[in-house]
Order: sequence, then structure tokens, then C-alpha cells
Amino acid sequence: MIDVAVQLSVSDAGTRHQRRFDLDIAFATDAPFVALYGPSGAGKSLTLQAMAGLLPVQSGQVKLNGRALLDTAAGINLPPEARGVGYLFQHYALFPHLSVRDNIAFGLTSWRRRLKPDDAARVDALIESFGLTAMAASRPSTLSGGQQQRVALARALACEPQVLLLDEPFAALHTTLRRQLRGELREVQRRLGIPAVLVSHDPEDVMALADEVFLLDSGGVQRRLRADDPGLRAALESPS
Repeated sequence: MIDVAVQLSVSDAGTRHQRRFDLDIAFATDAPFVALYGPSGAGKSLTLQAMAGLLPVQSGQVKLNGRALLDTAAGINLPPEARGVGYLFQHYALFPHLSVRDNIAFGLTSWRRRLKPDDAARVDALIESFGLTAMAASRPSTLSGGQQQRVALARALACEPQVLLLDEPFAALHTTLRRQLRGELREVQRRLGIPAVLVSHDPEDVMALADEVFLLDSGGVQRRLRADDPGLRAALESPS
């Protein structure tokens, strides 16, 4: 069960015309694959960042299977590394100076020590599982867009997360590759049994992956739909 209810504000203070955006979002779901769908500026990525502990939250809670990652009323605010969250960033955020293997292993070690044997074995298994063995020593700049996405997804899974957060994972890919990688992502999620939350403004991403959809606009949830709802496609394709 994913249970989110957070309020926060972000602004571009210091600019001549200061802008402010208020996020006040609440949703709870036990669906295996959830989509947050809406136009740019609706608050989708901010929601993921709040769940991952990457943004300060004024008030609210984030719970995963009853475990509080954040509960401002109870004084609970776990740091990102303690939340059990795997995060796939929109543009992958791979380290250009690190190899594929070191990118995947990042976060499991530090510059002061080597990987533990169990962690090293998990990294090797992920490299093999995602078809990256031949390029394990390569740098991200030598990889295709699809290969970079696989590296980023493997890195997100290396910490054995309890939830997978996916921020526009197909935005940089062409149509044919998007279709292929949607299938791969869904298969990985089902195989590992990890709940996933997808952010997207592409109806095809949502139709292909989501079991449940929350339509966002202006910093809040406007509507909740199941994948088998006959009105889902029309809702996704209606003008914002």
C-alpha cells in the first residue's frame, strides 16, 4: 500500500517576478503499477521528489506498506537513502566519468571501501539481466538511449527498493524504442514484485503500464481511474 498526503511549496525566490507553486496532493493505492498523469507543471515530478525525500515537505505523510517514510506530525523524516526507494530520473542522471558497472553500483559503496560480496553479486546479476555484460566497462556516452535507460533502471534496483519511482522514463526515446522498453519495464516490475509509480504526460505510457491512474492538475489529484475504466483513454486524451 502506497499512502501519500503531502503539502509543500516551491518558488523561484530571488527573481524579479517571483513565482510560487503549491502542491497539495493525497492518494492511497495498493495497485502494482500507478501512474500520475497530467500536463507539465501539474506537480507530478514534485510528488515523486517528495516521496523520495528530495524536497522539504511542510506537512503530511508518506507511508509504504504501513512504514512511515515521512510523518511530519510524528516527527518522522527518513533521509533518502533510508527510504527504500528506487528512482529513475527523466534524463537518467548517469555519471559520465563512471563505467556502466560503477554507475549501477553507485550508492552501494563509497570511495573508501569496495563492494561487499553480496552487493557485487547483485550488481553482476543486474548487468546480466539487463543485457549489459558486453558494455559493463563502457562509459554512458558510448551507449544508445535504450541502453542508458537500462543502466539507470538497474541502478535504481540495485539497492533492492520497496518502491520504484519513474519520472518520464521514455521522454528521450523515439516511438519504436518507447514501445519496446515499456514492455521490458512492465516485465521487470512484475518479475520483481515491486510497486511502481510512473510520472507521464503520454497517454500511451499510461495505457500500456498502469493499473491505476491519478489525474493531476494545479498541484492536486483531480480524478482517479482504474486501467479497466472504459473512460480512461478519453480522460487521458481530453484537453487539460
